[in-house]
Amino acid sequence: MTYIIGEIGQNHNGSVDIAKTLIDLASSEIIDYFNGKKLKGINAIKFTKRDLNDELSNESMNKIYDSPNSFGRTYGEHRKFLELSNEDHLELYNYTKEKKLDFVETLCSIGCLDLLKLFKPDFLKVASRDLKNLPLLEVMAQTKIPIILSTGMGGKIEIENALEIVTRYHENISILHCVSQYPTEYENVNLKTITYLKNTYPKYNIGYSDHTIGIVVPTCAVAMGAKIIEKHITIDRNMKGTDQKGSLALEGLKRMIRDIRNIEESLGKEDMFISNVVSDSKIKLERSIASNKNLKKGHIISENDLKLLSPGDGYSWNEKSNVIGKKLIKDIAINDIIYNEFLA
Repeated sequence: MTYIIGEIGQNHNGSVDIAKTLIDLASSEIIDYFNGKKLKGINAIKFTKRDLNDELSNESMNKIYDSPNSFGRTYGEHRKFLELSNEDHLELYNYTKEKKLDFVETLCSIGCLDLLKLFKPDFLKVASRDLKNLPLLEVMAQTKIPIILSTGMGGKIEIENALEIVTRYHENISILHCVSQYPTEYENVNLKTITYLKNTYPKYNIGYSDHTIGIVVPTCAVAMGAKIIEKHITIDRNMKGTDQKGSLALEGLKRMIRDIRNIEESLGKEDMFISNVVSDSKIKLERSIASNKNLKKGHIISENDLKLLSPGDGYSWNEKSNVIGKKLIKDIAINDIIYNEFLA
């Protein structure tokens, strides 16, 4: 089953209460309205922890930030406003666990590992921007907590270097195809990277972290073989914040989960076979050998007497040797199916 992560990121806008509302949203019951069946919903919630002392240069921290999405006069003030404390993260971890969901934490610096003194996330996530941050990867790997690597800013070399570090300590690793464009344009997604990753790294879980608008790409990623899907969630896509518009609100989230769960059931196995469920249609719609003219009792049937008509409960054309050359034991009207019991 696909492991679906609802990424809250900074969509809480600095509020624990909004974060809890997002967790409530993510844990909502998902019903397939085609058949009324309850579907397995989201699996995990993801938050991000930054240490602002290790985040940006002085110049970047003091830069005036006059974006419509700004929560402060400078970029540093903006980032500080959005940052939740370790205790806030602990509160949200406990709230997530009450909802019976897993908790994924992105740690953005070595100092953020102080958070692990309070609780142990189910997964640690390495953000795309930190795929080359090998000192951070090493201390995260040393915790032995399962790691998810996001590849939005990396290629083959960056993945190999990251794996070389993490596998010194464990191999409980997942790799997510990702494109760090917000939102990601469809022509830049390149879902075939999922196939490449599955073939190149068969021992690891391969998934997809999505930044496109809508649900079609993550659902297609599941059809391509992604075992993990990560998608931003929001209360309202019109809320203030840089990630809100590319996120899913409740109804969009429900549709994505519904489609992913239905795709999982649809994939089946690599084989070619006649499904049992088509038996009724097969009889109704396939064709059987029938008469193309009125035929009298005692007539010896030739190929010139035959045509194909529905239903398909008689002889097929590749079974015509069972009919040709046989004698009729009753009259047959034009366009009648010729069944075995009519033949001597």
